[in-house]
Amino acid sequence: MNGMLGSIGLSLLLAATAAFAHHGWSEYDSSNPLQLNGTIEESGYSHPHGFVRLKTQDKTWNVVLAPPSRMENRGLSRDMLSVGNTATVVGYQNRNKPDEMRAERITVDGKTTELR
Repeated sequence: MNGMLGSIGLSLLLAATAAFAHHGWSEYDSSNPLQLNGTIEESGYSHPHGFVRLKTQDKTWNVVLAPPSRMENRGLSRDMLSVGNTATVVGYQNRNKPDEMRAERITVDGKTTELR
């Protein structure tokens, strides 16, 4: 029984550590929200987070979205993230990767989806 409890405890610790490491949102500058408007050049609708590559007037951004299940539940379908669609994204720039942003919300085809 003790061995089983130890294994369960270790599993929970590893899962918590992985979740914490994965959600290292402190690398994004939440003191300076950005709004980007552009065209979707590429998109992904896979775990752990979806993404779009958004071409704006100045550059192309890698935009980190929410997990696909959350996007789907909130009405942001894979089809809405199709290449060529225009989008407006509000979020925070990565402190160490100047072309990356974590999106808080995205607007496509007049529909705004809250991602966090």
